[in-house]
Amino acid sequence: MLRFDPFSDVDALTRGLMTGSMTGTQRTPRFMPLDLYKVDDHYMLVADLPGADPGSIDISVDNGTLTLSAQRSAPSDEGVQWLSSERFAGTYRRQLSLGEGIDTSRITADYDNGVLTLTIPLAERAKPRKIEVEAKGRPEQIEAHAQ
Repeated sequence: MLRFDPFSDVDALTRGLMTGSMTGTQRTPRFMPLDLYKVDDHYMLVADLPGADPGSIDISVDNGTLTLSAQRSAPSDEGVQWLSSERFAGTYRRQLSLGEGIDTSRITADYDNGVLTLTIPLAERAKPRKIEVEAKGRPEQIEAHAQ
């Protein structure tokens, strides 16, 4: 039996963002780090979005693709002499492929202290279930008489 991981591209995407051409700059976010795990009948996605404006966070699902984006504004450069500029500013964006067993209408999100938490429930049809076997009674004996 094959197991389907609806988030199989998370590691590949993260590796690509960390080692590929999209390495970011000091003032541009490199990537949105996240944790993803399964608990009972749902997945939990926890993403770090430090300093992101809660009103800028956008979460959408389209054709099985979950898209997360948020904006972190940079302070004005006007009249400022930077001594150190290490905090990222700009747009954070991640996309994940969802499997068919996800109930996209029941995804919920919470943003608290710079951490975005999504609860991604499995669809009823994708949840494991036990199938009861009905016993129809004992088989009847058929008697045959020779004529």
